[in-house]
Amino acid sequence: MTTTGLDFGGRDMADAALALNQDQHALRGANGNRLEMAIGREVRAYRRKHGMTIIELARAAGLSLGMMSKIENGIISASLTTLHQLSRALAVPLSVLLKPSEKLRDAKFVKAGAAAERCGTRAGHRSLGYVVPDAAGVSVEPCLVTLTDDADRPVLSQHAGMKFIYILEGEMVWRHGAALYGMAPGDSLFFDAASPHGPDRLLKPRVRFLSVASCRPARKD
Repeated sequence: MTTTGLDFGGRDMADAALALNQDQHALRGANGNRLEMAIGREVRAYRRKHGMTIIELARAAGLSLGMMSKIENGIISASLTTLHQLSRALAVPLSVLLKPSEKLRDAKFVKAGAAAERCGTRAGHRSLGYVVPDAAGVSVEPCLVTLTDDADRPVLSQHAGMKFIYILEGEMVWRHGAALYGMAPGDSLFFDAASPHGPDRLLKPRVRFLSVASCRPARKD
């Protein structure tokens, strides 16, 4: 039985049926990775531009039909070697397939005196931007923190990820787990945020520091 004008044989037809089934469920199986999905759309667009079937492209690139279907639907992350094979089969530079990733880079600009939501909702905390979780689930948030007396001190916090603080003004004692650090302007501390941490006490009535926190959600087994 021939459906495209080319007879690929029984095995190829079985593979085609498998690919069709995968295509139907691709969105449900995709991991939400914007980069992989953008590359997959680019590969599919050039394949169609050349009038190639998914089977023909898989053969030209030396890939299995199942692999080809997963790449086009953004279900897996293709290696550079695989992308190079696809670029040759499609007769386009490798950079063309990777170009969509340039549009996915996030950036946040905050004018002086302005504040985004999130950490800026807490007294003395002004958000300087927020990068949404990437493919690995990591989020990053910088904050400018101003404390005027001990009453402003937030309770100790802890979360998965890392944190960096840099003192701009004033002096304070910072707690990280059982350790205490006397900090003054120009001092910095980079630490594992899984341990309880936060200002232990202020040594001067006004303290300002930059806090940059990265957070990765806990794994769910």
